Amino acid sequence: MTALLTTTTPVAPPSPRRRGGGFLRSLLHNRKAMIGLIIFIVFTVLAVVPQLFTSVTEPNKLAFPPALPPSSEHWLGTTSLGQDIWAQLVYGTRQSLVIALVAGFFATVLSVLVGVSAAYLGGVADDVLSMIINVFLIIPTFPLIIILATYAGKGTLSVVIIVLIITGWSYGANQMRAQALSLRNRDFLESARVRGERRSYIIFREMLPTMTSLIVANFLGAALYSVLTAAGLQFLGLGDPNSISWGTMLYWAQNQQALQSGMPLWSLAPGCCVALLGVSFALLNYAFDEFSNPALRPVRRRRRAAA
Repeated sequence: MTALLTTTTPVAPPSPRRRGGGFLRSLLHNRKAMIGLIIFIVFTVLAVVPQLFTSVTEPNKLAFPPALPPSSEHWLGTTSLGQDIWAQLVYGTRQSLVIALVAGFFATVLSVLVGVSAAYLGGVADDVLSMIINVFLIIPTFPLIIILATYAGKGTLSVVIIVLIITGWSYGANQMRAQALSLRNRDFLESARVRGERRSYIIFREMLPTMTSLIVANFLGAALYSVLTAAGLQFLGLGDPNSISWGTMLYWAQNQQALQSGMPLWSLAPGCCVALLGVSFALLNYAFDEFSNPALRPVRRRRRAAA
């Protein structure tokens, strides 16, 4: 008898996919994310190293002839007070970006703490925290901002940031509570309770990692809110008029009647920068919504090569 020997070729195990590779690939192929990220990087570079983009070291100093038109020496001209508009625009990026990131970060942290705690604890704690969230949601926001900024003492950056945090956390907290309520009775959380894990462990190690995309989206929304609201506060004169930011540039341009005096770039340049930074956060927010929600992802036709 002849024995038939069959040889099987070993199948190579699938190569492990690196964590974050799918997210990075989705980010690079998403036009909204790439446009928003490029705009944000440009403003970040301007904020970190402004001296690379202008030779003026003291943008508030009255060192030039007033109301000069745009030229090779003064790209956007000068103000009616003799200040270089381009230098103020570049140096003003730092404060505007700091307000957006710091206020957005702490508003998001407060939203996560209040919203997730209310949903997980339940009972009386949920009722009390939900009532606080609803109270802040129904209060008219901008009048409250003006009142807080006026009575807290205008003139400091910290006051503007604190006011933005107080008025900007409630909407995100409501979203966090709704998402945490849908996760509270999931099997992986029940197993953690059965194991005897602490509440802090369950919230921070089990629940929050599943809400990462929603947390990032809330941070971008809070940063967008902070950019626009801070510019509005400073435009109304509720910030420090001697500081360098886009909002204070708009305040002084309005105060000196820049549009009527033939200096439109004094008003248009900071207004466009505020709008561009807001567009950056909005596009990144839409992109993260698409990453987290498959129903929002655009349907693309995949071309298959002929065998």
